[in-house]
Amino acid sequence: MSGPWDQRYAGDRYFYGTEPNAFLLEQIGFLPPGGQILCLAEGEGRNAVHLASAGFLVTAMDQSAEGLRKAGDLARSRGVAVDLRRCDLADTWLGRECWDGVVAIFAHLPQEGRRLMHRRVVEALKPGGVVILEAYAPEQVGRGTGGPPDPALTMTPGQLREEFEGLDIDFLQQCERPVLEGEGHTGVGAVVQLRAVRRQAAVRSRWRLRKILGP
Repeated sequence: MSGPWDQRYAGDRYFYGTEPNAFLLEQIGFLPPGGQILCLAEGEGRNAVHLASAGFLVTAMDQSAEGLRKAGDLARSRGVAVDLRRCDLADTWLGRECWDGVVAIFAHLPQEGRRLMHRRVVEALKPGGVVILEAYAPEQVGRGTGGPPDPALTMTPGQLREEFEGLDIDFLQQCERPVLEGEGHTGVGAVVQLRAVRRQAAVRSRWRLRKILGP
């Protein structure tokens, strides 16, 4: 489970910096105050540590032992606690109705693993829970400013709308913006951004409809 990500995160320098993602900062007020938040593919911990500093109870998952080591160092340097879990997100159950928020910032997986992870996010959110996501869009490939080299690892608004079925999507757009995060994200990027909520009444009505009509 280590491989290239452990190599990327080796050493003391933070590849994506130590400051939180700009879209997360814009959306953080929509997360339930003091709630239990899950950060996916969290790497070196910049977003998880910021959320913990803001009073949330944070769990961070990533496949890289080196990334999680540095996330722990960053948390200690800021005087906060983050529950760090090493796992393969393509093969990890996230629980059922146990998170007040899920944050996925540049959590790029192969398509089938990503679809499964996103369906598990829907299942794992409590009623009223919020998912905040930013990822690179296919148009980012070849720019040289960060992100995966394969468009199959990127995301589109249409894919996200389908994969987060069962949630109410309050915000979804594809845009270009400066992404300046350490040496890993270094310029204008084509990104897709999402904020969605699991509203209890909507979830129950969809469940009843599926029970009547079938899958």
